[in-house]
Amino acid sequence: MRKHIVAGNWKMNNDLAQTQTLISELKKQSKTSNAEVMIAPSYTNLWPAFQATREEGEIEVVAQNMHFAENGAYTGEVNASMLKSIGIKTVILGHSERRAYYNETDDSLAKKVDAALANDMRIIFCFGEELQDRKAGNEENIVESQIKNALFHLDASAFKHIILAYEPVWAIGTGETASPEQAQNMHAFIRKTLATKYGDDVANSVSILYGGSVKPNNAKEIFGKPDVDGGLIGGASLKAEDFYAIVNAF
Repeated sequence: MRKHIVAGNWKMNNDLAQTQTLISELKKQSKTSNAEVMIAPSYTNLWPAFQATREEGEIEVVAQNMHFAENGAYTGEVNASMLKSIGIKTVILGHSERRAYYNETDDSLAKKVDAALANDMRIIFCFGEELQDRKAGNEENIVESQIKNALFHLDASAFKHIILAYEPVWAIGTGETASPEQAQNMHAFIRKTLATKYGDDVANSVSILYGGSVKPNNAKEIFGKPDVDGGLIGGASLKAEDFYAIVNAF
């Protein structure tokens, strides 16, 4: 049975004090769903966030990114073993902002995926089309190529450690909106794409998260779709009450 997952990507928000305050507020919230809960603070706050959540075990602290190299002259970068050394076992890879602002490519992401798996880490792998792709009716081709180029060199067993996250980039901060039906249609296409390579058993076991502006007032409808297994949450994850309203939408 696929896991329900709600992951909060804090991006470049919250200093140490703000991180501690938000985690304290999150711990006061009650969870009524069976969803797995994750938060992704900045690099500087991963260790204190891990320390603050490790006893309860309800919230997993994950990383927003990592480098593919084991070590070396990569100023400003962090590798998998560094993350694991402070208790981090899951990493977000391929986020649309990393692709857009830091020129991450399918090839470089394939290397990051391999490095994470070699270090026994779990991956939230992000992908999605931009506005011009959607308007041109090219969204399925874009999504299919991003998945195939970065992941289809893997053995089927690797997908036990991979969570997919579809980001409709065209519906984030553009004034455009994506309907729950559009989310479901793409998630179903993603699952079908996996099945063509790895079979139905693998395709039906992989959790696919929706990363398109999930809010407390639309989460229940989006999560009610059969192929939507949770959300990768941006802005709403910075407010404890809103975030747990989304978690409890399952």
